Amino acid sequence: MSVILEGRNLTRDYVVSGGFLRGAKTVRALHGISFALEQGKTLAIVGESGCGKSTLARILTLIDPANTGELLIEGKPIDIREQKVTPELRAKVQIVFQNPYSSLNPRQKVGDVLTEPLIINTDVPAAERRERAEAMLQKVGLERQHYNRYPHMFSGGQRQRIAIARALMLNPKILVLDEPVSALDLSVQAQVLNLLKDLQDEFDLTYVFVSHDLSVVRYFADEVMVMNAGEVVEHASRDAIFANPQHEYTRTLLAATPIADVEKIRERVERRKALFEKA
Repeated sequence: MSVILEGRNLTRDYVVSGGFLRGAKTVRALHGISFALEQGKTLAIVGESGCGKSTLARILTLIDPANTGELLIEGKPIDIREQKVTPELRAKVQIVFQNPYSSLNPRQKVGDVLTEPLIINTDVPAAERRERAEAMLQKVGLERQHYNRYPHMFSGGQRQRIAIARALMLNPKILVLDEPVSALDLSVQAQVLNLLKDLQDEFDLTYVFVSHDLSVVRYFADEVMVMNAGEVVEHASRDAIFANPQHEYTRTLLAATPIADVEKIRERVERRKALFEKA
């Protein structure tokens, strides 16, 4: 497998106000992040809120630049401080945001949501744009007739499917998934994750999966990168992370992850039933 996405010592600084009578100060959100992701694989980036996961996601999707370090896509260095993000480059990396309710324009019909990336980045004629959009709706488990409906007419899970369809309209090679199922019910989470797996197999997609939910990561990822306070504290295969975590912070995260043990749940139900019968 070839490496499609790579970060080398990426850093990101923010200037924040120091408050009344204090000058502005610089806060380093990312401290030398390095990784290499092979095509068709899924890298999960995990950690608590504020650890730098979303900051890194914005760099990988060419929304924000890194202050130092190097980002490579298909082996080519990309620095948006010095080069324009061309339509061809934008098409390679797309993002699916956390909240399907806020990531879609309520005033746009679904068809307009899906065809907008094609209008901005390509010269595809209108009839072909519509055909591609309707076909993509079917790919994500919706119907062609949904093309003329508004986002408020769909459930949360269906809206996230629309957001995924929009991200795929430019045939990207890399999808950054920023907490894509955390706003959904558990049963819907499973459906969306299964959809993402199927799409990955069909289109040979590479995923960067940002999450704080290790139970989801265990199901979905090939590799896991654990972040704390803007630093990578551990990076290994999924099986190695869950079987034998090396860093204390990783062990703490795993210990805090709820585990659904069906047998233990049944035992508790039986104990409660027995106590109720004795009473």
